[in-house]
Amino acid sequence: MAHILIVEDDKPINGLIAKNLKTVGHSYAQAFDGTDAVKAASDNPFDLILLDILLPGLNGFEVIQQIPPTPVIFLTAKDELDDRLRGLSLGADDYIVKPFEMLELLARIDAVLRRTQKNHTVFRLDGAIVDLASRTARVNGVEVDFSPREYELLEVLIKNRNIALSREKLLDLAWGYDYFGETRTVDVHILKLRNKLGWEKRIKTVHKLGYRLEVQQ
Repeated sequence: MAHILIVEDDKPINGLIAKNLKTVGHSYAQAFDGTDAVKAASDNPFDLILLDILLPGLNGFEVIQQIPPTPVIFLTAKDELDDRLRGLSLGADDYIVKPFEMLELLARIDAVLRRTQKNHTVFRLDGAIVDLASRTARVNGVEVDFSPREYELLEVLIKNRNIALSREKLLDLAWGYDYFGETRTVDVHILKLRNKLGWEKRIKTVHKLGYRLEVQQ
């Protein structure tokens, strides 16, 4: 997975982001002001930087101009169009306005890493190997066939591993916001994934909520 620098002066927010990055398998470093961010980015290679704009010392716009070329996502309360345009014109790969949902942030991170070719596209668990780039999977060397919807659900579980997702959220992420089917549809597809991948003990049922793909850290 990726090595990510979190630049956020609000320590609870910084810590929450760090916790969620660790949960899905990324490693991270933390900086709480602009000067330390420039030093950290200059001393260590990162796959991605999550960068606040309103920072002590150097602000985020100044930071991005002083660091080595690195993919950047701005995370900021500054929601004016001029700020968005300035951030993107300075080379940011994305711009997210606070407050944001953590699942959205993880999805945006994954999208940027895919574009910048820094994300490992092969996921291995027990005897299963899933190639997210080619959308294929093998179990003990034998290719597994999925319906398009089964694969979409599988990809959502992998990208959000170790995170409990409600049936409604799984419908939103795998079927799309315009899908009006019953949540029981998720149960049926989860059963198929468990059987096809041998993940009966990996895709956990979360009581009164939904499901979680459990992966050891």
